[in-house]
Amino acid sequence: MLLSQPYVKKNFSLAWPLALNGLLMQSMLLIDTFMVSPLGEIPLAAMGISGTILAVMLAIQMALANGSQLVLSRAVGSQSQTTLSKAFWAGLLINCSVATLFWTLLTLFDQPLINALTDDSQLQIEIGHYLGISKYLVVLTAITQVMIALLNGLGKSKIPFKGFLIELPLNAGLSYCFIYGFSLTNNLSMEGLGVQGAAIGSVLGISARLLYLAMSIKRSPDVSLSRIVLNSAMLNNIKQHFHEIFPVAANVTILMLGANMYQLMYTQLDIYAYVAITLVAPWLRSGTQFVGSWSQSSAITISQAIGSKNLTDLSKNVNISIDIAVGISIVVAGLFAVMSLVIANVYPHLEESTYIALAAIAPLYIILPIARGYNTVHGNILRALGKTKDVFRINFIGQWVISIPLCAVLVLVFDCSVFWAFAVQPFEEIIRALPLRHLARKTLATFDQQAAEKLMYE
Repeated sequence: MLLSQPYVKKNFSLAWPLALNGLLMQSMLLIDTFMVSPLGEIPLAAMGISGTILAVMLAIQMALANGSQLVLSRAVGSQSQTTLSKAFWAGLLINCSVATLFWTLLTLFDQPLINALTDDSQLQIEIGHYLGISKYLVVLTAITQVMIALLNGLGKSKIPFKGFLIELPLNAGLSYCFIYGFSLTNNLSMEGLGVQGAAIGSVLGISARLLYLAMSIKRSPDVSLSRIVLNSAMLNNIKQHFHEIFPVAANVTILMLGANMYQLMYTQLDIYAYVAITLVAPWLRSGTQFVGSWSQSSAITISQAIGSKNLTDLSKNVNISIDIAVGISIVVAGLFAVMSLVIANVYPHLEESTYIALAAIAPLYIILPIARGYNTVHGNILRALGKTKDVFRINFIGQWVISIPLCAVLVLVFDCSVFWAFAVQPFEEIIRALPLRHLARKTLATFDQQAAEKLMYE
């Protein structure tokens, strides 16, 4: 039976903590938003705007770490502690360098950026207060993400999951105390800091998770991180590492900007259509989390096999990964189909026109996870096979050269209905699926020990 195979069991043991990690990360933002909401619209808006700025930076850092995860997984497969140490320190140096750049930009140019985003003086002050503290998250995230990449590459994805379980309640409790203040005794009390308190809680929460991850790595019998010397060989290693992972970060950036561009164009639809799409978007993100985690675990396992030079079952395991990813996507699509039947109960008290718009796009958001899941697993596997630049090229052409201009014409020129505007997203996935599949078949047909050797660098 397919599900009883060792490869599948190993992938699922990696995938379920990855999926829960993603859901917990999303829930942390929701918790902070929920706690800040009683303060009123200005603090909420400040947190929303600041969160958007940070989200872009953190997404790029996570993408860099995901690229490093493939390099680290190959190093694990090679069973060379020296190679693993070099990969870890190279990934950490790259991510921390990017984090330092982001931190510097937020320190030197925070006020011009805030002034460009809003004219409201009170809102500007609140955003400044929040960013003044939360900018340290980019540095802490850089370190934790590379640690998580190392642990995932080792097959220990449950440790990062436990780290989130430590951070989440700590973040929530500390944020509440700092937002609203506390008074234990006459001598032990503090006034509430508003949105600043939410930022402090987040920084302290992720600091605790960083400490837990560091202790877990130090105690792990499977890894011994030796010191490195920044000689010419190590600098070359860092350069090769960067060349491999940069397209991954660029890919995430263009897809993220593309999603925002779609959302911007959807604002030109009538308000009911825009609300319908806005309501569906979080469900799509959460639903694709599961197939994304399976795809990521497949890339880790394949990278480990490449590092160990065990390519006997490579094509077979890739096909298994694709089949299961499609199966998961079909299950998600089925859940979305059920949701479409009860969505009036999920979101009661909406206008009738909004329900009509939701019904119009229902067939589209039901099939979208299948096409997206198919592309996600192909993209991750191709990156594991060293095709990061090719995946970026296909995604860029599919989204920015074809689909976004098409959506602009449909919405801005032809004033199309919500169905045709939203249909561009599954259309984009379909036109990307063909070249991704072709590239995967071509790569697997020619992938041999020599190709595997080219991916290993000292």
